[in-house]
Amino acid sequence: MRTTVTLDPDVVALLRKVMRERGISFKEALNNAVRDGLRRSGKAPVRKARFRTPTFDLRFRPGVNLIKANQLAADLEDEEILRKIALRK
Repeated sequence: MRTTVTLDPDVVALLRKVMRERGISFKEALNNAVRDGLRRSGKAPVRKARFRTPTFDLRFRPGVNLIKANQLAADLEDEEILRKIALRK
């Protein structure tokens, strides 16, 4: 089948590299690339390692309500501001 396809410059460069390495024509390189891509699309995706977020012990004091974390942060910030003001006097 003959058809017109517009390829991105990076794809053309990759195809030309394959042509040189394997000593094949542009048509063969393109057909092999399309064929391989279509075969792989039917297979199950390759599973990558699951991303893990490291966790840290925040060492909250007993009795601290974590639901009000924003209020806790504001209170701690206020305490620090007052401490810095007291040091300047």
